[in-house]
Amino acid sequence: SLTEQKLHPTVCFVSFCGSYVKSSVTQIERRFDIPSSLIGVIDGSFEIGNLLVIAFVSYFGAKFHRPRLIAVGCLIMAVGSFLMALPHFFQGPYKYETSVSHSKNVNSTESILPCMTNHSMAAADETIDLKTQTDCEKTAGSYMWFYVLVGNLLRGIGETPIMPLGVSYVDDFSREENTPFYLACIHTVGILGPMFGYMLGSFLAKIYVDIGSVDLDTLTITYKDSRWVGAWWLGFIVTGAVVLLSSIPFWFLPKSLPKQGQEQSESKNTQLATVQEQENFLPEENQEHEEKEKPVTFQELAKDFIPSLRRLFNNSIYSMMILTYLVAVNGFIGLITFKPKYMEQIYGHSASKSIFLIGILNLPAVALGIITGGFVLKRFKLGVVGAARVSIASSFGSLCLLCIQIFVRCENAEVAGLTVSYQGVPQVSYNQQTLLSQCNMGCSCSTKHWDPVCSYNGLTYTSPCLAGCQTSTGTGKEMVFHNCTCVGEMMTPGMNMSVELGQCPRKGDCDYMFKIYMTLSVVGSFISACGGTPGYIVLLRSIQQDLKSLALGMQTLIVRTLGGIPPPIYFGALIDRTCLKWGTKLCGGRGACRIYDSDSFRITFMGLITGLYFLSNMLWGVLYLKLVKKQKKIELRNQAKENALEGNGVSNGHASISIAKNKDDTDKESTI
Repeated sequence: SLTEQKLHPTVCFVSFCGSYVKSSVTQIERRFDIPSSLIGVIDGSFEIGNLLVIAFVSYFGAKFHRPRLIAVGCLIMAVGSFLMALPHFFQGPYKYETSVSHSKNVNSTESILPCMTNHSMAAADETIDLKTQTDCEKTAGSYMWFYVLVGNLLRGIGETPIMPLGVSYVDDFSREENTPFYLACIHTVGILGPMFGYMLGSFLAKIYVDIGSVDLDTLTITYKDSRWVGAWWLGFIVTGAVVLLSSIPFWFLPKSLPKQGQEQSESKNTQLATVQEQENFLPEENQEHEEKEKPVTFQELAKDFIPSLRRLFNNSIYSMMILTYLVAVNGFIGLITFKPKYMEQIYGHSASKSIFLIGILNLPAVALGIITGGFVLKRFKLGVVGAARVSIASSFGSLCLLCIQIFVRCENAEVAGLTVSYQGVPQVSYNQQTLLSQCNMGCSCSTKHWDPVCSYNGLTYTSPCLAGCQTSTGTGKEMVFHNCTCVGEMMTPGMNMSVELGQCPRKGDCDYMFKIYMTLSVVGSFISACGGTPGYIVLLRSIQQDLKSLALGMQTLIVRTLGGIPPPIYFGALIDRTCLKWGTKLCGGRGACRIYDSDSFRITFMGLITGLYFLSNMLWGVLYLKLVKKQKKIELRNQAKENALEGNGVSNGHASISIAKNKDDTDKESTI
């Protein structure tokens, strides 16, 4: 159908924009020097915007011009995307923290004396006065992240009408037998959006944030550095433009369409007459509908709302399903939000590569799992209990794989004074004092800066000064520091005492462990997604027909409120507690985290997700027992009725009337 052809790209583009936000949270965190907990608030603002208008759109949307409401939603999303990119043009060039002046000079052999010049750096550790800090923050635009939050809020508001109104529009004007196919196509195409979003995020994460306005040869960091910020803003301009273009066809769609399959003449006059008949018919139908609904006042609807709500939540199966979904969604949202950061910190991969792998491996596995779950239901003609078994099996399988992932680990990155001592011995306590040692005591180094350098013995130092380096050669990324006294303590006389810019790569076996982790992650994504469709079938079959709209609306409201907003915030706050070295803002104060304790991060992050999935499995078990118990009651009741019907058939001549009545009752009761 015409609408279905236009809705496909719109759903794809909307999901494309949503996934791009998830893929860019690390870049936003670094650009604005904010903690992960605040990133969680920014990420959750999309759901907040969604919830602000979902009730209005769900109830009143069908009474207005649905295609134009979808177009307005796309327009608001585009405005939100452009607003999110706006801070880049107000903030000025990005200045990453560094302990040494890395300026490009024609004379590349000019030496910088890190240890000697850092006598003045000790003053940086002193607290600056409040007025100076306030003026600096205004200049640097420390609160520009608020524009990103408001923009994401607008995106949430704009996204609200697209799916419910678009799907209902397709359903109203397509053949009944075609509707499931159209909906399947819409959801399948919707999976492509996140793939493209993650691909774009991965590509832009390798492009420097101030591309076109700075000389890239003067940079001393690469996209693998924890201070690197990619061109996150460019992605929001692209997504805003894409959504804006996708809204154009919806401005020209009519409020209503002829029902698909309606006989139409090839002649233009006959076609116009048919459309006119359709238009004449619809008002009469609507008028009759209005006459039927006229006695029902708003007060009567309001009075009926609370009793309907009470009836709905008295349904123990529905209540258990909502609780189960809520717990599982908390784990899923926390996982998908911080998974790129987890892969970066635990396995030493860049943010760009982490985002790329999620988009190219995990998301297709999810799409395949959803299709497989639906195929299993159709192939084996499973009922409610059978669908519940499939969901429990997939949930338990994904839980087992999550448990294994907790133990798939790499050793902590060896950073002198943070994870190991200056002699290379692992240490337990981490603070600013441990960054100082006899080998760098005479340099008066600042302990706040993060400007890592890698020695030839595989040990990372947080700055050239803290490595005790005396001289340097080269410029930009090619700069090398020499005569580093701290490196000399770890090496035999005559060995290379130089360090290069950047953090040392992880040990060789870390790549092997990462391959195991990705295999478990992809298989787990597939198995978990297999239970999605069966779980939704169990939810639909647990609701009385007259309460179905209310039930689905309440499910969306509860799951999005308690499952979409809090997880990024409390996951981010717990992750922040595992930080070993915080960055320093230009104006002083704590910035974004540069390096985490990988063991604490892994146990906190994966442990919390596994705990939530374990609780979800427990709830599924309770729900399954309730379903089986209900099914047995229905079978016993049906058997008793069949026995009664046989008796009625022998004793009187009204068997056919009795059978018809009882058969209807049986059908109603068999729908759980």
